[in-house]
Amino acid sequence: MLESQQVEELVTLVCNLDKAALLRQFSEYPANFPVDFTPEFLDRQPLERLRHLFVAICLQTRKMPFGPGEAA
Repeated sequence: MLESQQVEELVTLVCNLDKAALLRQFSEYPANFPVDFTPEFLDRQPLERLRHLFVAICLQTRKMPFGPGEAA
């Protein structure tokens, strides 16, 4: 489980992503379960919903995403 400080960092990081960066994270994030949202579904979602979904994925996998400009 992520520590409370990590959860706060996660939320801050995700809130600073624009839609394009967030969509990239959905396709590149190394989840240990299938994340099978279609590109069409993700493209239709408002930014806040995408943020919510991505934070949920990160919490479930217990891994922090890479920040902007960081390599996988």
